[in-house]
Amino acid sequence: MTQTKVVIIGAGFAGVSATKQLAKKLKKNKDVTITLIDRHSYLTYMTELHEVAGGRVEPEAIQYDLQRLFARKKNVNLVTDNVTAVDHDKKVVLTENGSYSYDYLILGMGGEPNDFGTPGVKEHGFTLWSLEDAVRLRHHIEATVAAAAIEHDAAKRAAMMRFVICGSGFTGIEMVGELLDWKDVLAKEYKFDASEIELIVVEAAPTILNTLPRQDADKAEKFMTKKGIKIMKDSPIISVGAESVLLKSGEELPTKTLVWTAGVKANTDTAEFGMEQARAGRLVANEFMEAKDLEDVYVIGDLVYYEEEEGKPTPQIVQAAEQTGHTAAVNVIAAIEGKEKHKFESNYQGTMVSIGSKYGVAYLMDKFHLSGFFAMLMKHIVNLKYFFDIRSGYYMVQYLFHEFFHIRNQRNIFRGHLSRYGNVLWSVPLRVFYGSMWCFEGIKKAFGLFGSQSWFGDNVALPFSWLQDVTSGASEVVEEVAEPIFGLSYVYGEEPMMVFSKAPDWFNSIMQFMIPTPEVALIFQKFMTFVEIAIGLALIAGLFTWLASAATVALVVSFTLSGMFYWVNVWFVFAAIALMNGSGRAFGLDYYIIPWIQKVAGKWWYGTPRSLYK
Repeated sequence: MTQTKVVIIGAGFAGVSATKQLAKKLKKNKDVTITLIDRHSYLTYMTELHEVAGGRVEPEAIQYDLQRLFARKKNVNLVTDNVTAVDHDKKVVLTENGSYSYDYLILGMGGEPNDFGTPGVKEHGFTLWSLEDAVRLRHHIEATVAAAAIEHDAAKRAAMMRFVICGSGFTGIEMVGELLDWKDVLAKEYKFDASEIELIVVEAAPTILNTLPRQDADKAEKFMTKKGIKIMKDSPIISVGAESVLLKSGEELPTKTLVWTAGVKANTDTAEFGMEQARAGRLVANEFMEAKDLEDVYVIGDLVYYEEEEGKPTPQIVQAAEQTGHTAAVNVIAAIEGKEKHKFESNYQGTMVSIGSKYGVAYLMDKFHLSGFFAMLMKHIVNLKYFFDIRSGYYMVQYLFHEFFHIRNQRNIFRGHLSRYGNVLWSVPLRVFYGSMWCFEGIKKAFGLFGSQSWFGDNVALPFSWLQDVTSGASEVVEEVAEPIFGLSYVYGEEPMMVFSKAPDWFNSIMQFMIPTPEVALIFQKFMTFVEIAIGLALIAGLFTWLASAATVALVVSFTLSGMFYWVNVWFVFAAIALMNGSGRAFGLDYYIIPWIQKVAGKWWYGTPRSLYK
């Protein structure tokens, strides 16, 4: 049977969404091949570009390799190349290094900054629409501040310390928020007063953050003003020079740094594709995301112009990108399978903007207004949900590390309290002691040392009634026992109190199912003894320390519910939790074993990430 070829151009939010949907729904159709073409070998998490530009995270934190996203999708072919043209008559996509025929084409090449023809922006301004933009801006800021710190001329120094952001949309406000966070770090590093850095937002409109409800936008403006950010409204920029920015009012702002975030237009490469364009070069599509006057061609993401209401096209935001990508994919599948097409139906859950790492505002589901900690927490939750939606547990974990555990300078909502750049050397004595304790307890049970009962004999040591009643042939002897007293450490002369004096009924039911007879109980006892010794040896050696520590917590829970654990030993749990923080990496086998496993397992599961996919 003839192969059906689906080609997606652009591995942004929209392109990845479409490709994921196609790969999932067509995985059993061996007659369909899916090709995803992008000039990069990775997805750039565009909404976090400001974090790279503002020195909060490293560039790799927002690069998600396509191989890791699609390694388990055997019907997806990845191509790293630059698309130069589309021949609609021959149904061929032309690239710098090849050509790809298609039966169905999905265009998701995104947008790019729109300078509206303002003189000097291209030559002297900085944009924030790609990873390259973010890295370039970051290096410029660091170099400019370093030079300003040793500049003697007061006017030159002030101009170098003045950072102007053009545009008060989400990108501009999030960028100035990162600079607000970063300025204290830069001041400390280059030894000057942080108050010397001046941050200015210039907006042509009379209000800022116009996609948010006014009460949220006003709250954000109040916060920025309080923090010393200057906001200039009704102030269009008419030209940008190497040393200053000129406003329509005639005012000139001396600066070495103008960040232009004032507008977005369609990717200009698509101008040569022979397709009808609308405002800002966006390509016109219908409610099925089909390109106007073209068969089997779909447009998605920031590139598409489809009016949900008269005069209101789909917004250029992540939610719209994903939803248009999903719609196009569903309709390609419908065309292949001869089913009914589906109209685009938007479902925007809200909008949010961060102003630095600790403060933000959000409006969710048309009714919830959030600010501060809870708005930022919701932003992180939304980002984590994205990784869940694209089924990438790897990048979900990486996001947590980049945003919470490997963050520097207290730049997150928890003020750096979760940061894990500490030395784990000091946990080695605890690890060795804790492991020795478990090992000794296991050996004691195995050989019945120090007057204890051996778990390898013929007597059942487990306290469950159905085992004790069956195995005891003699009448019970009741001994007078001191009243147990609660305490978290042993006190001489006191009888320690158990957490549970007897197992709860529900736990009894589980254990009676697992250990129904004395014969099974004797086998279980021997097994548990070996487990304790194995855990102890693993902890001493620093091997699989996280798993071994987690296992000790599970054992403690089991012993507790069995009515075999005292309050004075509850420190077992907290010691285990402390050892989960990579304690096996210092003078332990985890230093060698874990990286090796990560390498081997990663290659097996994901394949080998590359800079070029062919």
